[in-house]
Amino acid sequence: MYQYWNPNPAAAKVGDCTVRAISKAMGQTWEETYIQLALYGLMLSDMPSANAVWGAYLKDNGFSRYIIPDEYMTCTVSEFANNHPEGVYILALSGHVIAVIDANYYDTWDSGAMTPIYYWREGGK
Repeated sequence: MYQYWNPNPAAAKVGDCTVRAISKAMGQTWEETYIQLALYGLMLSDMPSANAVWGAYLKDNGFSRYIIPDEYMTCTVSEFANNHPEGVYILALSGHVIAVIDANYYDTWDSGAMTPIYYWREGGK
């Protein structure tokens, strides 16, 4: 189920989806997440929103990455959330990132009709 989520201190709704999603999934403030991703970006000589940067951050914090299986390639965010009633996930969509926690997906808008490309799960499996 869709849940509105926008921890951005300026209430911005564009350009920081990775920070918003990770802050929700990891129980951090927007500022804490932004600083951590900026540091990882500096270490990796890339932008904080680059897939390799936030992926390294998630991996170092106990998340594992999974590709959406072929038989679920048309699965929507809403369907993914409904099929995952427990757990903490970060979904990578085309040009967007969201958090899914215990069957709820968190975003500044209802992205439930979008299709996930891959996902990260806290603790793996």
